[in-house]
Amino acid sequence: MTSTHRVPVTGGTLGAHRRGRRGPTLVLVHYWGGSARTWDAVVAELPADRDTVCFDQRGWNASRALPGPYHLGQLADDLLDMIAGLGLDRYVLAGHSMGGKVSQLVAARRPAGLAGLVLLAPAPPRPPATVTTEYRQALGHAYDSAETVEQALQHALTACPLAPAARRAVVRDSLAAADDAVRAEWPMRGIAADITDAAAAIAVPVLVLAGEHDRVEPPEVLRRCLLPHIPQARLTVIPGSGHLLPLEAPVAAAAELESFVAGVAVG
Repeated sequence: MTSTHRVPVTGGTLGAHRRGRRGPTLVLVHYWGGSARTWDAVVAELPADRDTVCFDQRGWNASRALPGPYHLGQLADDLLDMIAGLGLDRYVLAGHSMGGKVSQLVAARRPAGLAGLVLLAPAPPRPPATVTTEYRQALGHAYDSAETVEQALQHALTACPLAPAARRAVVRDSLAAADDAVRAEWPMRGIAADITDAAAAIAVPVLVLAGEHDRVEPPEVLRRCLLPHIPQARLTVIPGSGHLLPLEAPVAAAAELESFVAGVAVG
């Protein structure tokens, strides 16, 4: 059974959806344009009693009413406030893409109770050379309309077809930003932020999951721009998947997450 909690954060409250009670708690942090429901298929594959927390990040979907700023530091503050508000005493962060960069910043602060970090197709701490001004400007228009989202799905985000319902949900979520400032923050600033100094402070075990055919954050980019900068990080490549690992490969992602959580639970 899933319960919803309203957690105080700067400027309002954040809705957290929680299922299960067996820890460590798995806190799931979605990608730019995603939502709490990005994780539905993954959560469905986890043991029913695994404690999980999903939420919509500031400015997106159910959190549209929260005011800016929307930068990575604010999103990290929100995540820490949510963890404290829920009273989580031992947890693992699992961040996808932009959510992975937010999770790196949180882990770098070494908060009490953090047992481990899983990064799914994450934006690396050192931006690769491909993140040019031209790339960022083009990315900033990916969510202009349903048509541009569909194009992004076909040409960049996925390596295999999504189920029709999942595809519709991605389009709907991608268009559910509060305003242009929310849509622009990640492509114009967040993706290009160099957080290598912060990443070096991460002191927990780190599992990095990469999609074999990811065109956004390819495995070779993560080997070059992430692994050298995060202590204790190890990389696993998910066969056949693209960038949207929680949607394209939920069974494999859930298996990796549960194995990792179970490992840190006895560590």
